[in-house]
Amino acid sequence: MMNFDRVRHGLRGMFLNFLGRPEAAIRAYRDSLAADPGHVPTLRMLGWLETRLERWRAAESWLTLAVELAPDDAHTWFNLAYARDKGGQDEAALAAFQRATALDPNNDRAWYGLGMLHARHGRHREAAAALTEAARLQPMNGLAWYALGMAWHHCNEPAKVAEVIEHTLRHDPPAAHRLIRDAARSDYAHHLG
Repeated sequence: MMNFDRVRHGLRGMFLNFLGRPEAAIRAYRDSLAADPGHVPTLRMLGWLETRLERWRAAESWLTLAVELAPDDAHTWFNLAYARDKGGQDEAALAAFQRATALDPNNDRAWYGLGMLHARHGRHREAAAALTEAARLQPMNGLAWYALGMAWHHCNEPAKVAEVIEHTLRHDPPAAHRLIRDAARSDYAHHLG
């Protein structure tokens, strides 16, 4: 049976969000949640709105409730990981990114987030493994390929950096040029024009 109060408040929240009024949208979604406290899409929306406002702790609270109710939802785990990562909770973010990738091995954003988190902590081999998956899933994503090249650079794997440069030159020359400069690859300097 449809919960008309939840739907009514949810539609109001959607409209307010569309109008660029996130605070009012949050109030409407809270009213929607009051009408149906276990509605996971509403919890996800509240988390997303709080993330948009860079209120990481509030976003984490909503998204934690959502994953408790829907523990196999990879998208929600990714959103939780992102909020935790941005909020400076690296170990909790790591666990959430790992859960997201385990539930959906094709979630390129989760692999990218996991790789960047590993790289930030100097775990470059782990970063390269995660970023390899992100790059495989998004072969035209210059950011992922650049990050992968830098991970291999920090692992002192010049042949792998060269492979990344070769690929990136074909698909995203600006990212390749940045990688050439940042990895100090003078053997590819002729590509910098």
